[in-house]
Amino acid sequence: MNAATRNYAIVTAAYWGFTLTDGALRMLVLLHFYRLGYSPFALAFLFLLYEAAGIAANLIGGWLATRYGIARMLTVGLSTQILGFLMLSALSPDWAAAWSVAWVVLAQGVCGVAKDLTKTASKSAIKATAGEASGQLFKWVAWFTGSKNAMKGVGFFLGGWLLQTVGFQAALWWMAGGLAFVLLGVVWAVPPLMGKARASSSARELFAKNPGINALAAARVALFGARDVWFVVGVPVFLYSAGWTFTMVGAFLALWTIGYGLVQAAAPNVVARSADGLSREVPAARAWSAGLALVPVALALAVMWPVDHLDTVVVAGLALFGVAFAVNSSVHSYLVLAYAGSEKAAEDVGFYYAANALGRFIGTLLSGLLYQWGGLLYALLGSAAMLATCWLITLSLPVSGAKSGPEGTPT
Repeated sequence: MNAATRNYAIVTAAYWGFTLTDGALRMLVLLHFYRLGYSPFALAFLFLLYEAAGIAANLIGGWLATRYGIARMLTVGLSTQILGFLMLSALSPDWAAAWSVAWVVLAQGVCGVAKDLTKTASKSAIKATAGEASGQLFKWVAWFTGSKNAMKGVGFFLGGWLLQTVGFQAALWWMAGGLAFVLLGVVWAVPPLMGKARASSSARELFAKNPGINALAAARVALFGARDVWFVVGVPVFLYSAGWTFTMVGAFLALWTIGYGLVQAAAPNVVARSADGLSREVPAARAWSAGLALVPVALALAVMWPVDHLDTVVVAGLALFGVAFAVNSSVHSYLVLAYAGSEKAAEDVGFYYAANALGRFIGTLLSGLLYQWGGLLYALLGSAAMLATCWLITLSLPVSGAKSGPEGTPT
């Protein structure tokens, strides 16, 4: 195994461990507080600081990873996640409701910072290692993204199972302990200077991205907002209210996310490659965005004219949504690295994933509001509107400008 492949494997394994606990955390918080009687909007509110913190964490994390190296930022991200788990485990049922909510929101904010510091550093490591392995960028990005989301799906199941078997506090302790082992592995195995370069010296330079990254970031806001507007609160609450147990909800979301991850990993076999890295990939992003927008429209019609076994129809629709969304996400993740420069790839990736976090923030907020105002129907209509916006933005993506290596292969 050469050095590039070794470093890629190490970073991917570390992010798997992080993502496993991050997925479990979402199910723990969502289902635990829904059981305590929190409204859909209150549940969404618990995640708002988590998503908002990610916006700043991605921007700052990309700059810090460029200046201090990827290994150091992975260490900071994992340590911060452990701190967030310990904060949540200190929550007491004797506290007043307002204080409990404030504490959970704060702890979730800490975990949001951890997630996006870790993700930005990990994705930047792929750019750094793929530069030494010509022609591997799309495959490595797809496998990293897909396997990460499959692991997140396992985390969803783990969170529901742990809540039902050992309870909220003990589950957080187990997760913090497991992540501590991952942290030790990163400190021992990841090269300390990986990805280190000259960082931007001003905010203007940090935000001055090329047209491809700017357009892709805007599309990413709409794409991930469209997913989370019905996925964060609407789907789990709808299924639970339809008679599903915590474990059933967690298992289904786990299977969905695992399947979504497998499709992401297979995206290079679905999307035709081009020699320049963009001329086929950009039209694919447009086509898959348009197709994806039709799924929530069809599901909204099913909700408006109720059918028998609506929960089964929603599950089937969500499976179809997951396939199209996975290909979209994988192509976007590839394109940002194709557009990015090598010297400051961490900053470019951080900027892009700040947009990703903004989309999740908007989607999370609207998920609670729309579900509370009009149930699953309003959430689906909100998703359709955001996907139409995503498609319109992809029309402005440039089909030239990839940072290419020998033989036109993006690096």
